[in-house]
Amino acid sequence: LPPQPWPSNINQANKVALLAWVKETGTNLVQINGQRRYGGPPPGWAGKPPCFGTEVFIGKLPQDMYENELIPLFQSVGKLYEFRLMMTFSGLNRGFAYAKYSTRRDAKEAIATLHNREVRQGCTILVCRSTEKCELSLDGLAPALARCQLEATLRRVTEGLLAVSLHPSPYRQQAQMALLKYSSHHAAAMAKKTLVEGNTRLVGLETKVDWLKTDLKQKLQLCEESPAPSQDQEAKCPGLPRALVPCDALTHLNTLCQKRYLGTPVFLTKCVQATPSGRLRFWCQVAIPGSPLSFSGFVWVQEDRLGRSGHEQAKIAVALHFLQMLGES
Repeated sequence: LPPQPWPSNINQANKVALLAWVKETGTNLVQINGQRRYGGPPPGWAGKPPCFGTEVFIGKLPQDMYENELIPLFQSVGKLYEFRLMMTFSGLNRGFAYAKYSTRRDAKEAIATLHNREVRQGCTILVCRSTEKCELSLDGLAPALARCQLEATLRRVTEGLLAVSLHPSPYRQQAQMALLKYSSHHAAAMAKKTLVEGNTRLVGLETKVDWLKTDLKQKLQLCEESPAPSQDQEAKCPGLPRALVPCDALTHLNTLCQKRYLGTPVFLTKCVQATPSGRLRFWCQVAIPGSPLSFSGFVWVQEDRLGRSGHEQAKIAVALHFLQMLGES
């Protein structure tokens, strides 16, 4: 992209200082879509992007404060992977920014050290953990659209897609809603921009894309918690095809995580309900240390005749869910 012209009608002294710093340090700043970005990755970075939980939100910034002051300040507490300053069309910043660190420890150190730091006389900044929204909702899809069709289209036009699930739309009759999970907030934001601009022809009328709201996610989960009368004795997980229930799902997931150097998945399961018919409802929390993927929610399982405990079956159900998100169907 060609370099963006610097505004010429505001804060000349600070603008000149920023330009001098950029030239002196060789720092590359790219401005696009209302934000100016450094890194992502920075020079000399090797390996995958940092995991979830390494980004901090920075608020209450003076609007004439720029990267020549901010990047050195936030680099002083840890290694930066990316720094994004939100900009107005006039060339002032919008009062907030995001700093993504190489490790969660560095992000915690930034919060502990820089929150309420006075950066100008009488002006303290806010530094807290970023929510790093990575999930989108896509409503208004045709009822005949298959998940594999939608996923193939999205992988062609967006980057960083981790998981796709389809649900009956809670807002429109004869329509489906898709929940999309991306590898990072940036990837999700770029996907949202692509879908909003209408460059992608999806099967559906007047599709609407938005950030996935917590109440909507909970509503869809509640709709799937109650077991249907026709369910058999297979372990269940929302959105999973019935064919994907191999007994070695846990082994497969552990092996896959070792091959990708993600660490061993950590499971927490708690039985919260048992029905007279032998169905068990579990609350599960699972995380993969080296991956942004995580799961927190309910699954239903059925007592089986193979001697497997309900806890083991719940783990299998969630392992299948992770395998699908990792592209291992």
